[in-house]
Amino acid sequence: MFVHYRTLGLILAKRDRGEADQLFTVYTRDFGKLEVLGKAIRKISSKLRSGVEIFYLSEIEFIQGKIYKTLTDVLLIKKFQNLKKNLERLDIAYGISEDLDNFVRGEEPDKKIWQLILEVFERLNNSQLTTYNLQLIYYYFFWNFISILGYKPELYFCPSCQKKLKPEKLYFSAKEGGIICQDCSKKFKDKIEIKPEVVKILRKILEKDWKILSRLRNIEEYLRALEIISKDYSSFILEKRNDKI
Repeated sequence: MFVHYRTLGLILAKRDRGEADQLFTVYTRDFGKLEVLGKAIRKISSKLRSGVEIFYLSEIEFIQGKIYKTLTDVLLIKKFQNLKKNLERLDIAYGISEDLDNFVRGEEPDKKIWQLILEVFERLNNSQLTTYNLQLIYYYFFWNFISILGYKPELYFCPSCQKKLKPEKLYFSAKEGGIICQDCSKKFKDKIEIKPEVVKILRKILEKDWKILSRLRNIEEYLRALEIISKDYSSFILEKRNDKI
């Protein structure tokens, strides 16, 4: 007799299989990231299809089959409907989904990641946010996410000489795992120069001080810097993790 499991989950992706099936990637509250098969779910007569659209928050029920977990019931909780009304919001949601898929391996529940996902999707769904606020949400997610995974960057002391960082010319080093000072920067080839203002924004991100972050204005230059170092750190971490496999 099959055991039925029930949990909350955010639908991150779906792929067609066969004539009418779909395979869903779901990040769940109680099981972490799962692959769940929806049998015949693409048929118009399917009672489950309305609750498993991408970026829906749903309560799902499944059983463990020989190969896949099979979806047996779905209860839609929230649509986050503002996401699909705005391409920029949707792009950010897909970026978050891609990070979760790249960095999370296996079925390992993590309450901190789950709460972070709910928080950022609630913020993305806020129709009052400006363009800059929307972009900041992604970096808010990324840096808090990788910190939960154990890659929290050092933002207060130079990881090379251990001296307290001063508001001068600073550099980000993925290999060193944080911000290196001007003196130590001469020792490293792979480094990215960043302004002290970017370091301040990163600190507020890791403090989860959205109240301050949401008030920032004229930050286009800093967002570009955040994009560069985020991609650099992401590539470094993924390469490091792949080497261990």
